[in-house]
Amino acid sequence: MGGIGIAPGANINFITGHAVFEATHGTAPRFANTNTMNPSSVILSGMMMLDYMGWRNAAELITNALGKTIRSKKVTIDFHKLMEGATLLKTSEFGDELIKNL
Repeated sequence: MGGIGIAPGANINFITGHAVFEATHGTAPRFANTNTMNPSSVILSGMMMLDYMGWRNAAELITNALGKTIRSKKVTIDFHKLMEGATLLKTSEFGDELIKNL
């Protein structure tokens, strides 16, 4: 599966139970090491993995923290362009805000 933005990705074999969870936006090598991109796709993929493994409380904590962070308008460049009055954060700063909201 492929996609853009913050969409998470999962590939699940429902016969064997094996699963792989991954960001769906690709590698975007031109943005590597720029500390500017939104990490939400890989974070949400991890959340889906935790949920799949039965760690629903942990998955819910991550989902709630991510929502709270975005609603606070402390966001990376992609959301910053779309939100009036938002504070632009680097990827690492967004991660710090997410941790604060856990």
